[in-house]
Amino acid sequence: MKKRYIVFLAVSSALLVIGAVWWFLFAPSYLQFAPKGEYISKSTSPNGDYIVKIYRSSGGATTPFAIRGEVTYTNKVFNKKKNIYWNYPQETAKVKWVNNKTVNISGHILNVTKDTFDANDVDN
Repeated sequence: MKKRYIVFLAVSSALLVIGAVWWFLFAPSYLQFAPKGEYISKSTSPNGDYIVKIYRSSGGATTPFAIRGEVTYTNKVFNKKKNIYWNYPQETAKVKWVNNKTVNISGHILNVTKDTFDANDVDN
């Protein structure tokens, strides 16, 4: 009986650790599933390490446009891309770099290495 209990605890602990690692590394955020949209513009950081591309997404005839901002890390081996901006409803976007890692997208100031803006997460 004691051996069964130890095996059960070991298996449960292993599954818990595997689940935590999977959640930390692979758990999807809403911004990963944002529609791709139509390419509008791009802006490169002052030192050239980051590129922010802006896309306009349409949900169809009955919904307004949304804007998606995607950052590309150009100094990485694989040019990693990440969605950092999603605003709805919005038709156009202005992009201005504050410094090498901070961008202002339509009044929302984001550090491209850690910040995201998702209009769905903003309290109204």
